[in-house]
Amino acid sequence: MSDLPKHVHVQEEGPREGFQIEPGPISTADKIRLIEALAETGLKHIQVCSFVSPKVVPGWADAEAVVEGFKAKPGVHYTALWFNENGLNRALAFRDKLTIGGSISLTASEAFTKKNLNRTHAENLAAMKKNATAHIAAGVAVKRLGVMAAFGCNYQGDITPAQVVSTIEDGLKIAAEVGADITDFSLADTMGWAIPPRIERTIAEVRSRWPEKRITLHLHDTRGLAVANAHAAIKMGIDRFDATVGGLGGCPFAGQKGAAGNICSEELVLLCQEMGIETGVDLDALIEVGRMAEEIVGHQLPSELIHAGSLDAFRRKAA
Repeated sequence: MSDLPKHVHVQEEGPREGFQIEPGPISTADKIRLIEALAETGLKHIQVCSFVSPKVVPGWADAEAVVEGFKAKPGVHYTALWFNENGLNRALAFRDKLTIGGSISLTASEAFTKKNLNRTHAENLAAMKKNATAHIAAGVAVKRLGVMAAFGCNYQGDITPAQVVSTIEDGLKIAAEVGADITDFSLADTMGWAIPPRIERTIAEVRSRWPEKRITLHLHDTRGLAVANAHAAIKMGIDRFDATVGGLGGCPFAGQKGAAGNICSEELVLLCQEMGIETGVDLDALIEVGRMAEEIVGHQLPSELIHAGSLDAFRRKAA
C-alpha cells in the first residue's frame, strides 16, 4: 500500500454530465442551485456545463444562462466541455469565470467514434488537430489528452492496453504537430467495461511508456464496479478522478439505455476517507447535495450512500 496518495482530487462533473442526459426539462435555476451547493462542500473542481449544439444535447441549451447565473466561490475551478471551435468561442466569453483549457479527445474504439461523433478515427484525428490549433491560436493551452472507451466498448468489444497506447501515440503526434505540451492523460471507462485487473494492466502499460504523465480516471458504474476500480487505481497511486454527485449522468451515445452514470462522488469520498486519504470534501454535506440532485431530477439516483448516509454519521450516533 506504499503507493497510496496522500490526497485524492475529486473532479465533480455532476452538473454537466448529469443534465446532458436527463429528459428534463431541468430549470436553469435548479442547475445553478446544484452548482453553488457543490462548491460549499469543499470540492475544488466543478464542471458546470457543455457548450454543445442544443439540437444534439438539448439539456444544455441554457449553458450561457447557467454560467452567467451562478455565483463563483473563490478557490474553486469551474470548467465546461466543448468539442469544436464554436464551443470554444462560447466558453471564451466567460474567461473571467471559467478555467479554460484545451484537450485532444480520442477514442480507443473506432466503432464508438463513429457512433458518438459520426467520424472515422482518421477523420477524428484531423478534427482534433484543427481543434487544438484553434485553441492555441486563441491563447488556450492544450495540456490534456483524453481516451474514451479505454477499457471496452459496447460496439466493438474488449479494448486492450495496446490499443490505448496506440491511441495515445496518435494524440501525442497531433500535440507535437501543433506545439502542444501534454501533461495529463485521462482514461475513460465510458461504457463500464473496466474491472480491477483491467484497470491495473492498462495503467501499468501507459505508465511504462509515459511515467512522467499524470493520469486521471473517468469511471462509469454501469456494472457496479466503479468503486472497486477506483480502489485498484488508488492503490497504484492514481490521485485524480472524475465523479458525479449521486451518480448523475451517463453517455447518451453509449448504447445502453438506463445505465448508471459516473462513479458517485460521495462514494469515492467515502472510500478515500476510510482509507485515510484526504479529499478536502465534507462527506455529509456532499451527501445532502446528492439528495438535492435526486430531488431536482425527480427520480432515484444510483448512489446508495445518499440513502444510507455516511459511516461517520453512524459513528457519531454510537459514540
